[in-house]
Amino acid sequence: MEQISKTEFKAHALEVLREIERSGKSRIITDHGKPTIEIKKLRQRKKSPLETLKGTVLKYDAFDEPVGTDDWHNA
Repeated sequence: MEQISKTEFKAHALEVLREIERSGKSRIITDHGKPTIEIKKLRQRKKSPLETLKGTVLKYDAFDEPVGTDDWHNA
């Protein structure tokens, strides 16, 4: 893993970030020679639509009954 000083990173941040995006290799940012920050490409896992909805849909056992007695009025 390559290391780069804060000063050098500040001067070339856009180039460094583009290189990380392109190569996928992470970089260590140092402060006075000590590693302080690691920058790496974010790897997001693609979720299926069913995985996204999991746990968000409610189950009603008595789906054909009113939710509450005051919720339904005869017109």
